[in-house]
Amino acid sequence: MAPSFGLIIVGDEILSGKRADKHLPKVIELLGARGLALSYADYVGDNPERLTATLQRAFASSDVVFSCGGIGATPDDHTRQCAAKALGRELVLHDTAAALIRERMQDVAREQGVAYEPERADNVHRLNMGVFPQGAEVIPNPYNKIPGFSCTSPAGGVVHFFPGFPVMAWPMMEWVLDQHYRHLFHVAPQVEHSVIVLGAMEAALTPLMEQVERHHPGLRVFSLPSVDHPQYGRHIELGVKGPQDLVPAGWTALLQRLHDIGADMGPELVRTL
Repeated sequence: MAPSFGLIIVGDEILSGKRADKHLPKVIELLGARGLALSYADYVGDNPERLTATLQRAFASSDVVFSCGGIGATPDDHTRQCAAKALGRELVLHDTAAALIRERMQDVAREQGVAYEPERADNVHRLNMGVFPQGAEVIPNPYNKIPGFSCTSPAGGVVHFFPGFPVMAWPMMEWVLDQHYRHLFHVAPQVEHSVIVLGAMEAALTPLMEQVERHHPGLRVFSLPSVDHPQYGRHIELGVKGPQDLVPAGWTALLQRLHDIGADMGPELVRTL
């Protein structure tokens, strides 16, 4: 079975509203373009205990999880340390990461027209950005060479760690997807088919929804109510979603039951997930 994909967004600045999260819609877009879908997202602040617990859940699953933020080397960056604790592993300086960070420092020195001083205190400190849980694999960063990393737990959960900056994280995510999960692209296309049911109440439609789900395993029936839509007024978008080969039968059954109860229906909507 294909793994579920999850997302963890790390940072007090997101929860306080100082910065708006842009990763969630982008991850949905990147996955959707490859015939994949996001199953869940967690937001967690810069609290080591809570972040460690969140990562422990991810590693204990069989999911593929993207984690954005907190992999720097300032006092409020805890992600690398929490990942090691969640896995029960030591933190070690990754050889490839160290080489890439040194390359970046040399690039900056050249750009500034100064000598590269590898033993200078700030340059030594920058190597902490290459200290990962033992056994981690490097994720290349095309923006500034400072890498992210991936860790796999014995349980099979995989977490890919990216910087919080979208300009870095997004191309790194694409690289991870294209390098490691290409075999999953468009393997099990998901389809969503729905209809606008005008003036409907969810309570009245619930038995119908339950009946369709019961008779069509593998499909999910959903309802999205609206009370003040400018065109349709109070209505419910009612539909089925699931594997492409299963949706037609479930959709036909749903429509028939809506006709049976005399539902007032508007336009139909089809979306590939």
